[in-house]
Parts: sequence; structure tokens; C-alpha cells
Amino acid sequence: MAVSDFSVPASAILERFKANGVTHATTVPDLVQLSLHAELAEDDDVQLIECAAENQALTTAFGLHVGGKTPVVVMQNQGLMNCLNTLRSVGISAQTPMVISVGQFGREFANLGEDTASSGRVVVNTIEPVLEAMGIPFERLETAEDLDRVDACFAKAREAQCPVVLLVGHYTAWA
Repeated sequence: MAVSDFSVPASAILERFKANGVTHATTVPDLVQLSLHAELAEDDDVQLIECAAENQALTTAFGLHVGGKTPVVVMQNQGLMNCLNTLRSVGISAQTPMVISVGQFGREFANLGEDTASSGRVVVNTIEPVLEAMGIPFERLETAEDLDRVDACFAKAREAQCPVVLLVGHYTAWA
């Protein structure tokens, strides 16, 4: 497969979010999902809330959920690793069904289509084991054929009343 095959259109991701009832997106800048941020900024159906840090994005999403909204959180892998305690408290302990779209920043082109455990980047090769250790379900979004995994994340979050991570493996594509 070519590198471009691993670039999922941001517009398609946003459509899956909306099909799952997303009303708000709390975000922290993420180079991997930059085109998704742009799509969210232009969309009239999903309210974009830009946050200064990942902890703020998670707690804001928690507040939106408590208020009856359906948020999605968008951040990169380094940020997720930074806010694990917040994720534990407002996600796991509070049993909050939320989807967190996490860009795999730093992933090597040679690792695309491969097991992330073989990546030479610590943040890439440890994120799945960390999520497993915390009992947080996750799905990988590697190609456009994987878009149904977005739906699977929302279904798992609602069913298990817990956070679910969508690992976005490569830069999202511009429209």
C-alpha cells in the first residue's frame, strides 16, 4: 500500500461523528488530525471547543456529557499520555461514555500497516499497552476501509459506559 492509502479523509471522519450524534468536539491541536480540526471549525452542526490542554479537553467533554450533550475529544498520543489520571477519574471512575480520537504523532511511514509495537517511537509503541493496562478499549483507524471503527467506538462507549480511544494512525486527508 502507498502512504496515501493510510490517509483517511477528515470529512468522512466528521460524517461518522455526526452519524453518532456528536454535538461538540473538545480539541487540543494535533498535527496528525489537522485537517479534521479544520473540518470541525467549518462545520455548523458540531460545536468546536478549542482547549489549552488535554486535561481541559477531557473535563470539558465530561461536563458536556453531564449536561446531556454528546462530545468527542480530539488530541494526539503525547497529550493522551499526559492526561492519564484525568482520563481515569472523569472517564473510567465516573463511567463516562466518551470517544477520544487520538492522532499517532511521530509514527514512521515504514510502520504504517504494521503493528505499532514495532514502531521505534516510544509514544507510538506504548500507547496500546497503556490503554490495555488501564482497561480502556480502543480501535485503530488506519485506512478509509476502517471508518466503521468510528461507529464501533461510539457503540462500545455507550454499551460499556466508558471512554474508548480511536487511534488515528496517519495524517487525516484534506477535502
